Order: sequence, then structure tokens, then C-alpha cells
Amino acid sequence: MSLFNFGKKSNGEKNKTANKCGCSCENNSNNIGNCSTSKSSGNCETPSIKVLGTGCQSCHKQYEYAKEAIKKLGLSTEVEYITDMAKITQYGVMSMPALVFNEKVISMGKILKTADIIKLLQKHGFNK
Repeated sequence: MSLFNFGKKSNGEKNKTANKCGCSCENNSNNIGNCSTSKSSGNCETPSIKVLGTGCQSCHKQYEYAKEAIKKLGLSTEVEYITDMAKITQYGVMSMPALVFNEKVISMGKILKTADIIKLLQKHGFNK
């Protein structure tokens, strides 16, 4: 018995709560940008963007250009910069810097300018 029907499920439906990442998936991730669904499935509003690199000057430039691209697109997501070689090898990347969008490597081995990153994100499914 629940007092004033709080917490009561109606018609056997689940109580739905909004995810902080803005998606409608059922994993109810509370970490912004860490949702397991991707934009390509149409469920997640926050794209995941990562720059893989060794920490060299070229990789830092790629990271800065990626942050600029996200800012120009008006997104509130963070660009993650990964330098851990164990994590980088999980993506199958052999030349850096590399750019990862929604867990898919979309560029490696060259520094992309801000405009090029925007075009590449749009080509790989990000539509604002």
C-alpha cells in the first residue's frame, strides 16, 4: 500500500525518468555523455567525442581544434583526451592523433582543422 499513490505504477508501466544525457534509452545513465546508446540509433542527444594521442604537440592541437568545433556547433559535451596507450589500442589506432565519434574512429594520423572536424562529424551522423 502506498500513501497518496506515490511510487505506484499504473497499468503495469515503468515509471520513466528523464536521463541527464537527454536520451530515451532504458539504461537511465546518470553520467552526461556516457550513455551507451549512440546518436546514430536516434536515441541519444549527447555525442561522445574523443581525441586519442600520445601527448605530443600535434595531439594537443587536435584536441584544441576538436573543442573549438564542439563550441561552434553549440554542444555542451566535453571532448575527452585519451593518452593511455592501452585504451588507444582498443580502438585499433596505429597513428595519432585520432578522432573518435560515438565510439567509432573517424580520423587518424592527421591534424584536422576546426572546419574539417565539423564537416566530418556531419558526414558521420551528427546533424544539428
